[in-house]
Amino acid sequence: MLSLLAESAPILALFGAASAAVEAAKPIYWEDLGFEPVLLEIGWFQLRYYSLAYLLGVLFAYWHLSKMIKQPGAPLAQRHADDLFFYCTLGVILGGRLGYAAFYTGGASDIPSAFTTFSGDGFVTWQLLRVWDGGMSFHGGLIGVLVAIAFVTWRDKLSFLRVCDYIAVNVPMGMLLGRLANFNNGELWGRPTDVAWGMIFPTGGEVVRHPSQLYQAGLEGLALLIILMLLFWRTKARYRAGLLVGIFTIGMGAARFVNEFFRQPDEQLRALAEQTGLSMGQWLTLPLILVGLIVTLYAVTRKPVGTGQQTATA
Repeated sequence: MLSLLAESAPILALFGAASAAVEAAKPIYWEDLGFEPVLLEIGWFQLRYYSLAYLLGVLFAYWHLSKMIKQPGAPLAQRHADDLFFYCTLGVILGGRLGYAAFYTGGASDIPSAFTTFSGDGFVTWQLLRVWDGGMSFHGGLIGVLVAIAFVTWRDKLSFLRVCDYIAVNVPMGMLLGRLANFNNGELWGRPTDVAWGMIFPTGGEVVRHPSQLYQAGLEGLALLIILMLLFWRTKARYRAGLLVGIFTIGMGAARFVNEFFRQPDEQLRALAEQTGLSMGQWLTLPLILVGLIVTLYAVTRKPVGTGQQTATA
């Protein structure tokens, strides 16, 4: 008996090691992480983490922009920053919603166009106005911000490209917070995977998926934020009109293109991704990268401007 146990010991050890490996390879259940979408609830009022992410992103942008324009050669004054705070916030919300309706409803999707669909709770409501149902587009929000900047710079006779440079440095913080909020909500999860850090999300079925929200927070948010901050504060990049916004556009487009390989395509546009090999998000980033390259090349081939001068009209 003892000899039999001795002979079987290596087998038992191997079985134990295999069992431990299987145990270690168990997927992470998002629900076990204890996240809640609502931060604060008082009666009918709810403060959700996603709303908080938008708020903190806008407040950070305003605070940091106010510090940036105190440096020599700034292309705008504080009163312009105050106006941009209002109009850019409006541009993010309206542009993001309109972009979602244009790019992700109707057309190739199986969701009726938000521009023409009406629904209501006891009264007729235009679907486009039902922002509480969700649905925002990064590319639409970006267009909204550009329109806001164009209006303020045209009205006050400022340099459009240089103001874009200063705004662009602050955008990745909003992306970082927004993607972390997506993860906190357990939404916009990734494609099926077998990586050790794969997760099972409540609305994603019993399928192990990439936590693609964290990939996006890292690349589109943190990495790009560090790069742009270093360029602004440690180099003279801000004196080359268009350089910072060009690098931002290339970086954001490239990061989004890569991350889309790990993110589950929107259900209503799955057919587009299967037919073309690229998701809607990737198709939309291709012109973004091209524009970024053109603006960057323009910036590096022009002489620096505004160096050593504190002016609001450079």
